[in-house]
Amino acid sequence: MDIFDETVNTGQAFEKKLTDGSKEELDELKAWLFKENIRVEMAKSELKHLEEEFLKEKQKFQKEMKEINGQLDIQRKRLKQDEAFFDKKMDILKNGFIQLDAERKKLEKDIINFEARKDAHESFRKQEKSVDVARFLFQGVKSQLALKKRYKDLIKMFHPDNIAGDHEMVLIINSAYEKLKEDYEMGKHA
Repeated sequence: MDIFDETVNTGQAFEKKLTDGSKEELDELKAWLFKENIRVEMAKSELKHLEEEFLKEKQKFQKEMKEINGQLDIQRKRLKQDEAFFDKKMDILKNGFIQLDAERKKLEKDIINFEARKDAHESFRKQEKSVDVARFLFQGVKSQLALKKRYKDLIKMFHPDNIAGDHEMVLIINSAYEKLKEDYEMGKHA
């Protein structure tokens, strides 16, 4: 049996008591109705109070949600700003590394060029030194025969198989001899 059927049955029983009931039963019914009316009014009042509490809680919850959403929006904006700032920093770093790499490559080229110039300078100095040494070694030679004799003497002296031998000196002597020999053959030295 559901509440509706029970209410209908109770209502029929009350109606029967109202029409057929004695004064005591009517007084009892009145007292019960009075109590029931008070209970219903109290239930209404309590329900209204609960509804008001619920509305207050709902408003409080909505206010809190609004504040939280506002803070969340602020945090999202801050996060976007931080991301943009981080991206800018990353771009600066990338550009810095690219520039640093370009400067490193340029420095490597400069080092290679410097080494090449240094080697050329050293080679020039060696040639200059060898020319000076050759002039000194062949100083006083006035004829092709004297040149040949001086050459043989110098080769014997500086040959690498000797104790005081020097391979570089032999190269200098050979170079100077060949140049002087060409000069004598062309008639530059008389």
